Amino acid sequence: MAKKKKYYVVWEGNNTGIFDSWTETQLQIKGYPNARYKSFKTLEEAEAAYHGNVADHIGSAAKKPKKKVSEEARKAIVWESLSVDAACSGNPGIMEYRGVDTKTNDEIFYVGPFKKGTNNIGEFLALVHALAYLNQIGKGEFPIYSDSRTAMAWVRNKKVKTNLKRSAVNDRLFQLIERGEKWLKNNNYNNPILKWNTEEWGEIPADFGRK
Repeated sequence: MAKKKKYYVVWEGNNTGIFDSWTETQLQIKGYPNARYKSFKTLEEAEAAYHGNVADHIGSAAKKPKKKVSEEARKAIVWESLSVDAACSGNPGIMEYRGVDTKTNDEIFYVGPFKKGTNNIGEFLALVHALAYLNQIGKGEFPIYSDSRTAMAWVRNKKVKTNLKRSAVNDRLFQLIERGEKWLKNNNYNNPILKWNTEEWGEIPADFGRK
């Protein structure tokens, strides 16, 4: 008898999203402290769970108190800044990214959705978009926050290192990656790119709230 297919939701892991194999899911939770994930029988159930409240699906999550961020810790935040983040349903999957005013949470830009993307690519594009936008409006020293060390490294190196394969489905996404790399190589910027301290400050303001 053939083994029934399962879908796995990872709310907290190396990459979050919906995965259709246990092998791929293990890559997302391996080495990640307190990873939160669960299997579902149908894709519909998995999608509803991923976009819903994790506490409704994992008992221990319901008991886990929400971390209180102290005012003292938040004093370290540079509030006059732009925060960026990406969300991806699956890996690869439907990806989108945005930038918001760190202080007011006002959305400055939103781009997506893209088919067959990854969260890291979205984080990279969000950073380059923020850099280009701020330089265009004359804010060449305005700080930018990101919670992705991978994306920050790609921006520093001016090169995206992804295992995602290019196809007709995501060709537009790869065109944007190439455009982003070209912009980094052809432009100088002084904007500090700062690492958002999620552990101390909670989720980055640009977070899509789907964890």
